[in-house]
Amino acid sequence: MNRYIFICILMISAIAVRAQKGFTLNERSDKKKVEVLYDGKLITAYCYFDSTEKPVLFPLKTLTGNVVTRGYPIAPRAGERTDHPHHVGLWLNYESVNGLDFWNNSNAIPAEKKNLYGSIRHIKILKSKAGKDRAELQTLSHWVDINGKVLLEETTDFIFTVKDGSFIIDRGCVLKAMTDDVLFKDVKDGMIALRVARPLEMPSKQEDKFVDAHGNVTAVSKLDNGGVTGLYVNKEGVTGDDTWAKRSVWTCLNGEKDGEKISIAIIDHPKNPGYPTYWHARGYGLFAANPLGQKVFSQGKEELNMKLKKDQTAKFQYRVIIHSGDTLSSQALNAMADDFAKVR
Repeated sequence: MNRYIFICILMISAIAVRAQKGFTLNERSDKKKVEVLYDGKLITAYCYFDSTEKPVLFPLKTLTGNVVTRGYPIAPRAGERTDHPHHVGLWLNYESVNGLDFWNNSNAIPAEKKNLYGSIRHIKILKSKAGKDRAELQTLSHWVDINGKVLLEETTDFIFTVKDGSFIIDRGCVLKAMTDDVLFKDVKDGMIALRVARPLEMPSKQEDKFVDAHGNVTAVSKLDNGGVTGLYVNKEGVTGDDTWAKRSVWTCLNGEKDGEKISIAIIDHPKNPGYPTYWHARGYGLFAANPLGQKVFSQGKEELNMKLKKDQTAKFQYRVIIHSGDTLSSQALNAMADDFAKVR
């Protein structure tokens, strides 16, 4: 090969490598998603598939490329659970909005019952900006009934950053009541949530059944616990299943997958309704924060039933941290929570 050509090829390769450093947002409207790449590799994607009945981030990965979310039902993997088909990636919705169930909706709901459920429809991308250390994606969605009536308009800001071995997602949204007043009844299922990969679940031999607001039953089966390593811990030091129905500024799930230590944390914001949030964290892999289900989690001692008058808004902000290489300490998480509290 001509020496000059060889040098040119090396220079072009070096430029291409440099160009891939940091974040890239790749809009794929034909696939109904926006890919989020870091150093040229997919780390998550904003997906608005019809089958999920809501926009989701899927999959979620560590900076090393380790997938921390369950694949089912979009991309099933051997050995993982196949319950709750509405648990997909990272999402935000709620079980009772003017009586409609947005949480439990999926393509598994029979057609004759669809009128009891709501959907969140992606409308458009408002902003897309990516750089070396930060990417921003702003979206517009509508919370609708089966006839397309808009109950809520949702403007969502995703801010993606990387720091000290952590992939950090700040998800902030403003919900605006559109055609009528809107009531968020105190219920169990909500609000920001993710469903983790099988190795990050908590070891359990328990079989259980869960019933949604309309009587549909979902069974969670007993599986072999080999390689299942997860354990929840919250700011107060409460661990395992005991974190469920506890208020806390943050909760973290620590575990190991493919030989790598992983921590996944969700942090509440002081300006959120219901702060500090109750936690709907389940050992079978559902990891959720629900600030609005106060009557359920307090066993009737508290009650919120948040209402929005027509044109009134409510803002929710959460920080999700996906850390790999070691386990995040309480001190580190407290510092991250203090930092997040400064976000306006």
